[in-house]
Amino acid sequence: MKSIVIQQPNQLDIAERPLPEPGTGEVRVRVKLAGICGSDSHIYRGHNPFAKYPRTIGHEFFGVIDAVGDGVSEPRIGERVSVDPVISCGHCYPCSVGKPNVCTSLVVLGVHRDGGFSEFAVVPAKNAWTIPAEIADDDAVMIEPFTIAANVCGQVNPTTQDVALVYGAGPMGLTTVQVLKSVYQARTVIAVDRIGERLAMAQRCGADEIFNNSQQSLPAWLEEKGIQPTLIVDAACHPTILPEAIRIASPAARIVIMGFSSEPTAIVQQQVTGKELSIFSSRLNANKFPQVIDWLRQGLIDPGKLVTHRYDASQVIEAIETFEQDQRHCCKVLLTFAK
Repeated sequence: MKSIVIQQPNQLDIAERPLPEPGTGEVRVRVKLAGICGSDSHIYRGHNPFAKYPRTIGHEFFGVIDAVGDGVSEPRIGERVSVDPVISCGHCYPCSVGKPNVCTSLVVLGVHRDGGFSEFAVVPAKNAWTIPAEIADDDAVMIEPFTIAANVCGQVNPTTQDVALVYGAGPMGLTTVQVLKSVYQARTVIAVDRIGERLAMAQRCGADEIFNNSQQSLPAWLEEKGIQPTLIVDAACHPTILPEAIRIASPAARIVIMGFSSEPTAIVQQQVTGKELSIFSSRLNANKFPQVIDWLRQGLIDPGKLVTHRYDASQVIEAIETFEQDQRHCCKVLLTFAK
């Protein structure tokens, strides 16, 4: 089989590898579609601190089960599945309190273990979620990105009273905008970014207000409009954002940080306690696949609004470069492995 392998930073090969056999409790998935994420680019460029090389990347993928290991029911062969990349132990403290996404022995497909940018991938059977017939393949491959938004919202329980502000209109910001508006029906959703084309995408995803903060002051604009956000999501991941979010937040607001910036951020404690703000972080997803599948069945979300480019898997280098370089027009890139 052919697999997309990062041999070392900046060295990507489409390598011929032996067809893997599923072990006990595992299934083999014939991959049909996969999505490119920023973390795939980071592994390719050597900027992901968790990756080991060589590595078959890819943690957003969809396909059909074509073989099962011991302990897995044979009728599962032929199922259309979307794969949750989070593999957890199930018994450590985080797992015991419903946070397998930060398991003390966390393994993420495509990062710590070979992932789905391959013609076939072996995964734990419990991570392969059956996709109902009414959900199209193109939507099924986008379930994992929407689980990120589901995890964010699961931290803060949005309501119809919320005035939500999302920093960053990249893929994760856009899934969050869409979920806040279409699923939770937040009263107002504001998207903030420095790229006009990304803000236009945010409008298509349901943002009520957009703001380009490349040249104007966001706090001044909010003050002029008399807006105090009650829910703020940092999907842009710059160290200057948290201090600003604390300043602009309404009393009793919730703030969610999604990024992995290693740069220090200075905040004023009095601004946090004076408003009794709640600050959360969100990583990956904690068992959110069933929730997103249900949203798709109900027609509450539209993943197609994020997909801008498609490539055959053999064009993966061009696909990643487009993802990296064309931030104005490129949002979600899909790779086709099998028809």
